[in-house]
Amino acid sequence: MKDCLFCKIAAGDLPAHMLHEDEHVMAFLDLHPIREGHALVIPRQHVTWFEDLPEALATRVTTCAQRIARAMKRLYGVERVSMFYTGIHVPHAHAHVVPMHHVHDVTSQAYLTEGADSFSAPPRLAPEKMQDIASRLREAL
Repeated sequence: MKDCLFCKIAAGDLPAHMLHEDEHVMAFLDLHPIREGHALVIPRQHVTWFEDLPEALATRVTTCAQRIARAMKRLYGVERVSMFYTGIHVPHAHAHVVPMHHVHDVTSQAYLTEGADSFSAPPRLAPEKMQDIASRLREAL
């Protein structure tokens, strides 16, 4: 994909602060980090959505993210590191790996009803609704 930012990084056409490279995946620092050390792990192959990653390639992304997370725990002394896919800004599957210094480093606004220093669980759905959702998702699988 000639216009894809991450494909340009994978091809060496754009610079990145590289953490890991192999023939299948790359990891580099995010230019707009949530916390110091925030890294991105991408497949070299252009795949737009994470759910379209071949299983073996998704496993490689996760394995690389785990190695980075262990290093972050040692380096930053954090208990938790978050890994998530969003795909909001760059249409190339990529995992974010973020050392969590605060419980809300990677949280949704839904958890902040009592302020940034507390944790509020969003309202629970009724058991019947949960059963219906689970049933429909199982059927779709």
